[in-house]
Amino acid sequence: MKDHLIIFDTTLRDGEQSPGASMTREEKVRIARQLERMRVDIIEAGFPAASNGDFAAVKAVADSIKDSTVCGLARAIEADIRRAGEALRGAASARIHTFIATSPIHMEKKLRMSPDQVIEQAVKAVKWARQYTDDVEFSPEDAGRSDITFLCRVLEAVIKAGASTLNIPDTVGYTMPEQFGELIRTLRERIPGSEKVVFSVHCHNDLGLAVANSLAAVVNGARQVECTVNGLGERAGNASLEEIVMAVRTRQDFFSCDTRIDAVHIVPTSKLVSGITGFPVQPNKAIVGANAFAHESGIHQDGVLKHRETYEIMRAEDVGWGANKLLLGKHSGRNAFRSRLAELGIDLKSEETLNTTFMRFKELADKKHDIFDEDLYALVSEDDSVALREHYKLLSLTAHSETGETPHASIVIAEEGRESRAESDGSGPVDATFRAIEKILASGAELQLFSVNAITSGTDSQGEVTVRLQKSGRIVNGNGADTDIVVASAKAYLSALNKLHSNLERAHPQV
Repeated sequence: MKDHLIIFDTTLRDGEQSPGASMTREEKVRIARQLERMRVDIIEAGFPAASNGDFAAVKAVADSIKDSTVCGLARAIEADIRRAGEALRGAASARIHTFIATSPIHMEKKLRMSPDQVIEQAVKAVKWARQYTDDVEFSPEDAGRSDITFLCRVLEAVIKAGASTLNIPDTVGYTMPEQFGELIRTLRERIPGSEKVVFSVHCHNDLGLAVANSLAAVVNGARQVECTVNGLGERAGNASLEEIVMAVRTRQDFFSCDTRIDAVHIVPTSKLVSGITGFPVQPNKAIVGANAFAHESGIHQDGVLKHRETYEIMRAEDVGWGANKLLLGKHSGRNAFRSRLAELGIDLKSEETLNTTFMRFKELADKKHDIFDEDLYALVSEDDSVALREHYKLLSLTAHSETGETPHASIVIAEEGRESRAESDGSGPVDATFRAIEKILASGAELQLFSVNAITSGTDSQGEVTVRLQKSGRIVNGNGADTDIVVASAKAYLSALNKLHSNLERAHPQV
């Protein structure tokens, strides 16, 4: 029997700490449901003490998820832990993850605590967490730069206090794979009671080694890996969930463990996270990049045609590529539309939302002959944004661009039912459109990102636009999709402004 390698997904917590990746409560629930479909063991939904918004998001995820454990992060502070316990009260299976720094630089410069005080606080934190759940995880922050003897003392103490998972973070991405693997092996050998707990790892990618360090730890006995979809996370990111899962599964001759992940959901989950956060996936990204299974070289193409395994070590369909088959068109009815959404794990909550989304589907089908799953995800994402925050609404847009002429845009926007019009020139039709919007709304927001991606192949593909705006410490993403890129851009810009107006999207955790 192979050991079970636990997949602990922290996209909704550590992934969200990427500048610009903050998610609303509804977006977190959508991603959590997709992670549940993928059979992720543990979903770290957020940091409940960080804000009322994060508390509400963790609670919403805890109340919605039944087949995965939902986890809340808390500092080793009683108030944090109580807040996490309250947020997780409705979970079918709950975990509290508490942490305190153990490296000399962190203890001296950040905590200003002695080593003995750190141990005492760690023990208290685990005991407080045990009042809410038997499933308690403890992390010694910056373990990769901590003294090994002190680390053993802390971890021995929290095992006795009731911690069931010990997570060893390489918080700043500093260690090398051989060094990190040796650290895990040494801790397991030296700590009394280590056989009673699961050793976990949480590696950052500052030197591009997060996945390598995590796998080195697995080889040396770690049986939980903390990771994120698309490797999202602070600074250079976290270990990539899809790379961890497929490395272990592809090399079963090397690893003595496997995950329970349903890998066919990997690519759809990657696309969902990318769309919500506005972080596009690089084409040459392993597993989920557009070129991950593409072959340009004639030698490679010839080899694959003769025998796939000459140049492919996995099948594209096993991770969800090729699943975007045509199922719907302009003659499809409401029931077929509803059924396909259900198959994709999309819950529209109300008949009214279904009706408005179906109408938008019909409008799209008149413009675009082939409707793929990606188109449906984009429709639902846009409808979620409209239904929740439609303070500003695009009524009409005319954009003109001609060689040798200055691009020009004319726009009509409704603000709570009141129509306003404006025109503007720009360096291009999109720039002219944004300038026209600002003439009306004068938001004062700073544009930080403008990203365009084709949702499917073909010249009639919808373009999905992500706009990131920053104002007064808040960073929000807006999404828009349309077969006309300029219209999609206007929708995305107004989507972001609606979020700024609604105050539903909280400030970035690091602000």
